[in-house]
Amino acid sequence: MQGECYTYHMSPPTCLVLHLGLMPYEEAWKLQEALAAQIAAGKHPPALLLLEHPHTYTFGRRGQAGNLLWDEAELIRRGVRVHWVDRGGDVTYHGPGQLVGYPILPLPTAGLHPQPGGNPARLPQADYVGYLRKLEEVLIRALQRLGVPAQRVSGLTGVWIHSAGPDAPPQPGVSAAGMAKIAAIGVKVDAHGVTRHGFALNVNPDMSYWQGIIGCGLEGCTTTSLAQLLPSPPVMKLVTEQVIQAFQELFEYHLVYPT
Repeated sequence: MQGECYTYHMSPPTCLVLHLGLMPYEEAWKLQEALAAQIAAGKHPPALLLLEHPHTYTFGRRGQAGNLLWDEAELIRRGVRVHWVDRGGDVTYHGPGQLVGYPILPLPTAGLHPQPGGNPARLPQADYVGYLRKLEEVLIRALQRLGVPAQRVSGLTGVWIHSAGPDAPPQPGVSAAGMAKIAAIGVKVDAHGVTRHGFALNVNPDMSYWQGIIGCGLEGCTTTSLAQLLPSPPVMKLVTEQVIQAFQELFEYHLVYPT
């Protein structure tokens, strides 16, 4: 695909969906950087990367070292790599059994446009926030179809479940108290308006790894997974299919699956 020139005037625009399996975090990060540069230059269509990571802690731009609770010996014993990255937010965990999605998208193509008269090299904050809300809505829709009534929490990024369980109805405007986080979201939008990083949805990971961090820097925040919420958790393939469907609905891409 390198060297080809893609245009985005077709309706709807094309987005490649890449299933990458279990991939080391640093390898996925380099791939995001390479794709983002090609997309900004018009040499590659937008892409949605879907994968899992080996045990990893990542700190975002607001990360605090004190939110890492395990020492070096325990990190080695548990096989955890630590990375400081350029997404938003604090610390989170990635690992097997977690569906990670990295949309590499030019935001204006996704229907989010800069303010007239603004600096053309930067997207306004409203577009960044609007993109975050869209990613949350993708996961909320997917989880609803899997029988889990997920929702937002006022003032926080991510997707949450009422701690009373999946049968509890969503409660608009609630705080994090009484809620459990099922998906973390952290993104970067570069000067060309191309996104990196994305979401991590807990399907059936080893939940003990959250004991090594103060997730997202939120003291007392509870984390959950589909395996903990449902008597028979769905397989990763089904969860991935539901996330892809919701992504297509909200971002209105024509999805292509390279062979």
